[in-house]
Amino acid sequence: MSQTDATERPEVSSLSYEQARDELIEVVHRLEAGSTTLEDALALWERGEALAARCQAWLDGARERLDAARAGDGERRAPSAQNAEAEREARLEDAAAGLGEEDA
Repeated sequence: MSQTDATERPEVSSLSYEQARDELIEVVHRLEAGSTTLEDALALWERGEALAARCQAWLDGARERLDAARAGDGERRAPSAQNAEAEREARLEDAAAGLGEEDA
């Protein structure tokens, strides 16, 4: 990645998930081609690391939103469904506690 390449690229923090993912794919292809100078390869690697972190941040945010939506959905469930889920969780906790006792 030449200096002009680096200055033409938008800030990683401003990229959408899709933009970061697409550019990361491009960076990987360029690195795999092996036709860059060492300096350019290092710059590509650094950009790729930043792009991968941006993608992960987007995915983590999406996971949090899904978890929040599921938690909100649980509030709207019928009481019988909530009770059944609470019973399942209690059984799992009891089973996990039993496993912990076996290790002691």
